[in-house]
Amino acid sequence: MDFKPPTQSESVTVSEKQSESAADANDLPIEQHGMHVHPTPTADPLDPLNWPHCQKHTILGIVMFKYFLFTYITTTTVPSFAEIQLQYDINYSQVNWTVAIPALGLSLGPLFWSSLADIYGRRVVFIVGTTIALVSTIGVAVASTYSGYMAGRFFQGFGVSPASTVGMAVVTDLFFDYERGQKLGLWVLAIDSGLLLGPTFGGFLNLVSAQWINWFNAILFATLLILELILMPETLYPRALMLRGIPATEKPSANGSRTEETGIKRTKSLPFLNITPIPGLPHPPIYASLTRFFLTFRFPIIPAAVLGYSFTWYWWIMSVITMVPSAYTSDSPLIQGLLFLGLLIGTSVAEVSCSGRLSDAIVGRLAKRNGGIRVPEMRLWLAYPAIGLTVVGLILWGVSVDKGYHWIVGQVAFFLFSAGIQIGNTVTSSYIIDAYPLQSTSVVIFYAVFLNLSAFANPFFIAQWEAAVGWTWTFTTQALITLVAGTGIFISLHVFGPSWRARAVPGWVNPEFDS
Repeated sequence: MDFKPPTQSESVTVSEKQSESAADANDLPIEQHGMHVHPTPTADPLDPLNWPHCQKHTILGIVMFKYFLFTYITTTTVPSFAEIQLQYDINYSQVNWTVAIPALGLSLGPLFWSSLADIYGRRVVFIVGTTIALVSTIGVAVASTYSGYMAGRFFQGFGVSPASTVGMAVVTDLFFDYERGQKLGLWVLAIDSGLLLGPTFGGFLNLVSAQWINWFNAILFATLLILELILMPETLYPRALMLRGIPATEKPSANGSRTEETGIKRTKSLPFLNITPIPGLPHPPIYASLTRFFLTFRFPIIPAAVLGYSFTWYWWIMSVITMVPSAYTSDSPLIQGLLFLGLLIGTSVAEVSCSGRLSDAIVGRLAKRNGGIRVPEMRLWLAYPAIGLTVVGLILWGVSVDKGYHWIVGQVAFFLFSAGIQIGNTVTSSYIIDAYPLQSTSVVIFYAVFLNLSAFANPFFIAQWEAAVGWTWTFTTQALITLVAGTGIFISLHVFGPSWRARAVPGWVNPEFDS
């Protein structure tokens, strides 16, 4: 994806600054397929950019698998809500909290794992996180108390959370900038699929038992761990140092193959389990992710867009997902799980045929009218029809449940609602990264934290809300909030976004990041 460079002085995180230094190390621009590429490649066979196509896409598949589980584990237990209530003698509100707790782990995890990945590497963070998720999933499957179950659910989310920010870093390690749009699109599709396929799989597994849903999760995490150990080498690479001329020579090995000698260990030449800082790189303080997170508030369009989308629009998806068992009480868990397919189809259709491609086309056409200059606010036009789809979907579903309409009406509502949510997700994430491409890591951390915090908050009040005012007014009110508040926020960004970006405080970053 082609981003317009920011117009104001901006700071750069440690990992992002490495790429800049690497680019500066070459006097001549590198061209590939007729265009300048970033990051600047080396002639080093240990450079992830030079790895075989098959290996790079195998690693991408592992990252996508983990990002799929990122949301899959949150929603796959929804069809077993009735069994969980009986097992732990809890009410519907309390069983809703079992979906909120892993979302809390997903929101807090990026603040912990991101800096560790810039110090010790992506691979060890992935492996440790998956191990935590695997052990906690086994704990969830055998938990005899509600508190034990909830603790296990939290650590499930915390363990799989590196899939967001660290997963994005792996993708940027492996691919040139002109390739990343497609690869990050696949990465995003993985999280969307996990969120909505989770209940469908859970409905089938619940035919065996509610516990088997968690045992299947354990099998998935064990498979992921094996793949990470065997097929995922380290991808964090000291590019700036290598481009400055660290010598790398080859000589025949004893068996006739060629091995590389160099002054520093890197990527595939690192130990099988690396537990020391990656050599040849500047390392951020361990608290850097937390510092970056709070400093991101100094860029006003980031909190406006992220908080606006998360808490006036996105979080209603948890209202729908967690209330399906209550809405269709006469249906079996298997049928309830299949009813989530409307959400999956709406998300897939929006992603494949509308949100990303149409957004790029709109920006391209508007840029031509603007003298070839791309402006981040060009991304926002799709937000308005997306809000309309979400509003219609929410109202239609609430009324269909209240009036007992045929199930196909609910599926149409799910399609419209999820298509709107998906387009809104693409618009918001593209806009904030277009606005601050040099801060993409910090922006994604900020986005991941608040998106998952909104998912954490919603299940704590939705069941009580529906019990108080009924289905129609609960979801109509949600639709009105999205229509009024969501539209207002995006109009504000459209009108005031350029001036807010121009007034962003230059040099706000901690001096430690500038070294």
